[in-house]
This record gives sequence, structure tokens and C-alpha cells, in this order.
Amino acid sequence: MTPWLKKALPHVLAILVFLIVTVLFCKPVLDGKTLNQHDTGIDGWRGSAQNAFDIKEKTGIMPLWSTSVFSGMPNYQIAMEGKSALPVDLNKVMGLGLPKPMNFFFIACVCFYILCVVLRLNPVIGILGGLTYAYSTYNPLIVSAGHETKMLTIAYMPFLLAGLLLIFNKRYWIGLAVATLGATLVLMANHPQIAYYFFMIAGAVTIGYVVVWIKNKEFKHLAISFGLSAVAALVGLGCYSLAFLTTNEYTKYTMRGGKSVEIKDSEVKAVNTSGLDADYAMSYSMSKVEPLIMLMPKAVGGSSGTMLKEDSKVIEKLAAAGVPEMQAAQFASQFPAYWGGMTKPGDYSGGPAYIGAIIFILAVIGFVVVKSPLKWPLLIVSILAVLMSWGSYFFGFNEFLFNSLPLYNKFRAPSMALVICQLTLPLMAVITVYSLFFEKNAGDFLKANFKKILYTLGGITAVLALLYIGQSYSSGFDEQVMQMQMDPNGGDTFNRAIIAGMKADRQSLFGAQVIRAVLFMALVLGIVYAVLKNMIKPVVAVAVLAAISIIDLWVVDKQYFSDDLYIAKDEITNQIEVPTAIDQEIFKDKDPHFRVYDVAGLNKNRVSYFHRSALGYSAVKLRVYQDVIERYFAGAPNEQLLNALDVRYIITRDESGQERLIPNPNAYGAAWFVKAVKPVTTEVEELQAIGSTNLKDTAIVPQAALKSGTSLTADSTSSVTLTKYTNDEIEYNTNSSSGGFVVLSEVYYPAGWNAYIDGKQTDIVKTNYFMRGLVVPQGKHTIKLVFEPEMVKRGMNISYLSSWLLIILVLGGFFMQWWVDRKNVQIS
Repeated sequence: MTPWLKKALPHVLAILVFLIVTVLFCKPVLDGKTLNQHDTGIDGWRGSAQNAFDIKEKTGIMPLWSTSVFSGMPNYQIAMEGKSALPVDLNKVMGLGLPKPMNFFFIACVCFYILCVVLRLNPVIGILGGLTYAYSTYNPLIVSAGHETKMLTIAYMPFLLAGLLLIFNKRYWIGLAVATLGATLVLMANHPQIAYYFFMIAGAVTIGYVVVWIKNKEFKHLAISFGLSAVAALVGLGCYSLAFLTTNEYTKYTMRGGKSVEIKDSEVKAVNTSGLDADYAMSYSMSKVEPLIMLMPKAVGGSSGTMLKEDSKVIEKLAAAGVPEMQAAQFASQFPAYWGGMTKPGDYSGGPAYIGAIIFILAVIGFVVVKSPLKWPLLIVSILAVLMSWGSYFFGFNEFLFNSLPLYNKFRAPSMALVICQLTLPLMAVITVYSLFFEKNAGDFLKANFKKILYTLGGITAVLALLYIGQSYSSGFDEQVMQMQMDPNGGDTFNRAIIAGMKADRQSLFGAQVIRAVLFMALVLGIVYAVLKNMIKPVVAVAVLAAISIIDLWVVDKQYFSDDLYIAKDEITNQIEVPTAIDQEIFKDKDPHFRVYDVAGLNKNRVSYFHRSALGYSAVKLRVYQDVIERYFAGAPNEQLLNALDVRYIITRDESGQERLIPNPNAYGAAWFVKAVKPVTTEVEELQAIGSTNLKDTAIVPQAALKSGTSLTADSTSSVTLTKYTNDEIEYNTNSSSGGFVVLSEVYYPAGWNAYIDGKQTDIVKTNYFMRGLVVPQGKHTIKLVFEPEMVKRGMNISYLSSWLLIILVLGGFFMQWWVDRKNVQIS
């Protein structure tokens, strides 16, 4: 066997292990099935994106504006195509062309393995780290939901960290190549919040190294490291610029860009905020004990969808209160076993962010006994992640971060911060294994620190025991139970019995999880002791840890990522592409403009798949549209606004849940001349006025948008006709003897929409708070509206040039590192 082959063989074997595990984990894919992801189906992303795909198929060009969701929004926030010099799809290369969802898990395995190789860890340790990182339970959870960009960003995080560590450890050329490619992959995965968490990790690690460099007076190395890291970041950001520039511009006009009005029921008041509302951003916060799910998967009951079991103490407590046992069992089956922090209305836990008991235990041991430049940065950022995950349950601290950290107020769901620990703890765990078993003088190190390990495990056990004994096992859900009408006599005896039973269930389950954790600690301690006494070799010990870890994660993962989630591809096609009788009825209307309002359509994109919907789902709705939804669509929708949006069909449901179609003959159409214009001075006045004004006759506009001396009163013979309606271009013909003001039934978005009257550009006036209006001169005219956002052009050019730089730096970096290493070998 040649030296090169001998060196490469362990890595090839690691790749084979990752492939085998990935294929087995996603085995239904081999049977031609596909994952039924609810967030990417017809009610989710697929529904909002279908219109763009249909246009692309007909014209060969992906539209920039979508007409199918929320009466219109930038399509590049839904589906976008760019221009790149790269000859291959990087995601397919990294995933070896594996189908979804296999590719996600495989990429995560390989990227963490590369990080372990960069740290010069034993390949068996890399296999342990790769498997546990990829199959941490949060990953299958988000893949099953369809959060693919989130999963890809997580998968690539170790790769980018590996590139930075190569630079920091003076492997400059290959470090530059890997860091540049890693930055591009992380950013292009396009999940800013996960990327933000990664850069917090990278920042902490960088500070740790800077302290060492300054202490050793390595200022030249510090400057080179910063310079190369900056180059990698800039090229990665350049490749990502199309998505970044457009999203950055769009965000200013969305819910994440702040607000100028605050709505509570029918009351509206002026405010001035930036970013999301703190209360909204803090939804999906974890309770104080909940981060223990990283060690104990069912510490707080699992997922919100897991109901109490047949042996629940609730049955016993209700029976004692006089409820028949069968009825008590029915009551119990309606209540969730989950009792963490995400129990507020609208919140939901899909399952635990379990990283594996063995990994958690090894990481904690490492934080106590291991000496490494990564130790303190990883510990500090891990603690910070836990504090961040508490969100509203540690509000003072998290409000400070929310208002102080750059861009942090654009994100929600504090529980997502545990993604940080999902990388830091496995990384610390593999460093720990190397220090205990493989580092030079590892035997002496293990012997010297065995008591510390014993004390550490004892400390974990003591903390868990104190939590078991000392906590109240209360939950926010208990308040909801107390508000329910359970007792026909009007008392709260049954409510209190249910809560008492649930608390007993929670304590029992938490105790079982503590015992489980203690058994894993005993297992880890036993393996460490066996290595210490030379009873087993270190390689065997790590292989055993890897095998047990993946089995443990597999068992937990499959509770939330079972083979039942896969369905035949044609079944998904039938679910998506088969219109209902109501859809068929709407299809008869060949007008290119009208919209459909589904009373149950908020947070669903099914209508958008077939029609132009006035509602839908998007995490980044336009702020003005969200304000109108909150003020006028929260209950029974305002008829005037439905008419102004040209809603010609309303979908409701009868008592049996059957859909009913209600035609709306009063819709105003695509555009109309108004008889009068009512100027207002504030946005509060603007929003309130549209609810009590006949919008067919009167337009509400900001005072500042009106130019003096302009005639805004149209005569009765004035007309406006829609002549062309596509996603990115709209045309009208107008005829008016006096001129006037035309209201367009389109959503106001100033960043890209331009208006031209007979080829001459004119101002689009913000009208009726969230619509467009134009001042039209007398006579016959052609009006053309074109969506031509400058940021798309700029971003496309920058990303194209940056992709060439990426190719040069990656290929050049690897070549130069080979050249330098070759010269060093010749010299030695």
C-alpha cells in the first residue's frame, strides 16, 4: 500500500460510514418516496412559489414580483435565480449528488469530520463527531418541517470554522481556500439567523486566539489572520450579495424593519421602533430548565404534539375528584405532555434539541479538565446561547441583547439559539476524547484527571437531583387549563385535579430522564476507566462511544422523523396539483387581475398555488400589509378593503367544515378614478381613515405626497382600463377630460416599482395606507408600471464577479498550499 493510499484510507472509510448511516436513516427514499414536508408543501413555500415557476416555464425568466401572495410582494423573497461563474452546483458536489433529505445529513457529517481533521484528531473521533453533529435531533426536526435553508446553514458551519482555524494555525493558503468556500456555503444557504449564531461562535473563537497572539506578541500573524479572514468573508458576502442586498432593502419595509403604528383591537397609536416587536421576537422562548433537553430529550415532555399517556396521573386525580375513569382518560388524552416554555398561544415545540447524552457529558468533562485555546471561547458562547434561549423567561438580559446587538432585533424564536451549542458541545466533546485517549502522554493526563472526571459527573448528578427535588413542575399551560370549563357545576375542582396530575406526570418523567442521564454518565465513566486500566484500546473506546451515540440519537430522532413521514411522489403531486370544485369554479373567471380571500387563509399558501391570494403565509410580510391585517382582517374582514383589493371571491366554511365560495360583485377592479382625495398628516390617521371611508370615491393619501396646483377631481366620464397584467409589468389606458387621481389595486412598495405616463416617469403615491395611486393629467394616456429594482441588478453583478474570485481563491489556495508543503518537504 502506497503512503498516499494509506493516509487516505481512514478518510474514505469515514465517508463510507457516513453514506451507510445516511442511506439507512433515509431509507424510504430508495423506495421512490419523498419527505412530506409541511412547510414546503402547498400550504407553505410551494404554494407561494408556484406562480413564479409557472411564469418561468412559459417565458424562461423568473419574475421578480409575485402576484399570488398577500396581494403582491417581491418574488425574490420566495424564489430567485442568480448568475454565477461556478461550473457546478456546490451543494450537489458537497452532498455527492445524494437526493433530499440524505444530502443534508451527509453534508453535516462530512463538514464536521473536516473540522476534526483540521484539529488533527483521530479519524475515529471524526466519525464520532460527524455522526453526532449531523443527527442531533434538531436537524431531523427542521428537515421534516421543510426548513432546508436552516439545515444547510447548520451543515456548513463546521466547514467554515475549519477554514478559520487553518488560518489561525498558520496554514494560510489552504485556510484562505477553505474559509472562502465555507463563508460562501454558509451565506448562500440563506438563513441569516443561523449564520448570525455561527458568527457569534466564530467571534468568540477569534477573541480567544487574539488573546493568545497578543500574549505571545504575534502581531504579524494576527494581522495576516485578520486580513485573510476578511478576504474570505468579503468574497463569501460578494457571492451572497444578490440575496443580501435585496433582503436588506426589503427588510426595511417589513415586520422586521420596525413599525410606525401600534395596533390593539381598534385602537391605533403612533410609535417608532426598529426591528421586530420584542414580544413577537421573544415567542418560542425556552423555560429555565428546558435547555436540559440537550442531555435529557424528554426533560420537559418531548413535543407539543405528544399527549399524556394511558397511565397519566391526571386520570387518577380526576377519578379521586369523582370523574368516571373512562371520561377521565378522555380528558387526559387531550392534554400535552410537553410543559416547557413554548406553551403560549401560537407557540409550539416540534421536539427536543437533543445533542446526545454522551456528547453532552464529554463536553462538560472537557470544560473542566481539558486545556485548549478553544475551551473558554466555546464555554462562554455556550452559556450565552443558553441564556439567549430563555428569551422572555430571562427578559431583562435578552431585551438588552435585543436592543444592543447589531441586527439581532430582526430575529425571533430565542429557542433557536441552542444551535450554537449544537456545534460548540460536540466540538468540545471530540477535543475531550482526543485529550483523554490520544494526545501525547494521554495516559498520564487521564490518570491525573480521573478524580476530576468523577467529581464532574457527581456534580452533574447533584444538580439534576436538586432540580428534580426543588422545581415546581409548573407550566404556562396550567393557566390555560384553569380557564377551561371542565366542571359542569362551574367549579374549578376538575381543573386543579388535572394540573395536579400533570405535575405528577412531569416529575415522574423528569425523574426517569435523570436516571437515564446517570446511566449514560456511568457508561462514559466505565469506558474511561477501561481505557485507564488498559482493558480496551482507545480506538475501541471511541468506536463504542460512536456506536452507542448514533443508536441513542437514532432512537430519539425516529420519534420525530419516522418513515411514516415519507409518501409516494405521485401522492404529493396529487395533493398539490388537483384543484377542488371551488378552484374549478374560480378558473372560469378569465380576468387577469382579481383576487381570492380565504377566511382561513392566513398562514396558508394553498390559495396562492392556484390563484392571486389576498392572504397567505410569509415570515417577512410587508409592514403596511401586516398593519391592515391586524386592524381590519383579524375578525370579519372589512368589506371596503376587500373591494379595494379587487377580491372577487371569498372562501368560507360551513358548520361541517365544507368550503363555500361567495362571489363578491362589488369589487372595484384593477384601478379607478376617485372623486376626491383626502390628505392626512400622520400614518395613524391614514390607517384609521381607510376603515371608515368610501374608497371607491375617496383616496386617503399623505399630505406630503400631494403637489400644489394639481387637479385631483375627475369628471364622471373619466375611465381607466387595464390592458396588460404580468408579474413585473402592468399597463393601463386612461381617458379623462379633466385629469384626476387614479387608485391602483396594487400593494405599495417603493423599492423597485416605477411608473411611466406616456413614457415619462412619474411619482407613485402611497394611497389608502398600503396601495398605489397616480396623479393623471387630462386626455388619453398610457400608464406603465414596471418592477425594476436596482438592487437586483447590482447584486447580480457583484455575485457574478465574486464567484470568479471564489474560483481563483479556492483553486489557487489549494495549489499554493501544495506548493509550499512540497518545498518544505524538499528542504527537510
